[in-house]
Amino acid sequence: MTAAVERIEKVIENIELVVVGKRKEVELSLVSLFAGGHVLLEDVPGVGKTMMVKAIAKSLGAEFKRIQFTPDLLPSDVTGVSIYNQLKQQFEFRPGPILANIVLADEINRTSPKTQSALLEALEESSVTIDGETLQLEKPFFVMATQNPIEYAGTFPLPEAQLDRFLIKLNLGYPTALEELEVLERIQHKHPLEDIKPVMTTAEVVDIQSEITKVLVSEDVKMYMIDLVHETRQNRAVELGVSPRGTIALMKASQAYAFVKGREYVLPDDVKHLAPYILAHRMMLTAEAKMSNRTQEEVISSILEQVRIPVNQRRLTRS
Repeated sequence: MTAAVERIEKVIENIELVVVGKRKEVELSLVSLFAGGHVLLEDVPGVGKTMMVKAIAKSLGAEFKRIQFTPDLLPSDVTGVSIYNQLKQQFEFRPGPILANIVLADEINRTSPKTQSALLEALEESSVTIDGETLQLEKPFFVMATQNPIEYAGTFPLPEAQLDRFLIKLNLGYPTALEELEVLERIQHKHPLEDIKPVMTTAEVVDIQSEITKVLVSEDVKMYMIDLVHETRQNRAVELGVSPRGTIALMKASQAYAFVKGREYVLPDDVKHLAPYILAHRMMLTAEAKMSNRTQEEVISSILEQVRIPVNQRRLTRS
């Protein structure tokens, strides 16, 4: 674990050469990658979303593909298509950009629901079905999708079923004045992305993904997760609570987060830290809550204050 944590720290340092002042968001993106999940980045253009995912791909030496979602994009443009070769008199498969290790799904809400659904199987099953044939995607497989929360003209909001496929939802936000000054100084002569070298291999990522499943989650911590999720289902501000898939996502992300922090067991603080990023986008608020300008994150924060935290250290760390 020590060697793996040191490698992870080098990856984070690599990414921070490009993305300034966003260590928490970088850590959470890697948590999603190591947990076998995917990230939805919702923020305004120009805050570094694309640069972050490119830096992740370069740091891992992974194959990177970018999909620019537009209203006229077809599902076959994402998954690939079979084309007839007249010379060989047979069909040849031309793989789409989804067949890569790291995929940037840019402005995913700009394309039609039919094309959005082409991602569902890939996100959940790590496979795509083309002409009746199922192709397994290479591991690791990680999708970072972006969407602009400001401009809604000509967009197609992601349905609940597809939002649930993203392990974590993040917002990068604007940098501070000092952070933005550092960005200008770094990019003045050449882009720092050019200097990034791989510090971890994709095989090592797969090994870490396997090791993370061994991180201890005590019964007390599991019950804490369940209590949080159950509270979303009975909260007055919530119309549709978090499903069991959300509980599983919270456990997997907590295991990955504990591993990144160099621990072999999950603490309640790990769960509390991750809950807003894992659970908020998986529930729907009532009309009254929306009219009161309440957000999912605010509701999760109030739930975290209500639910009792397990405190028995021996039971939390006991295997």
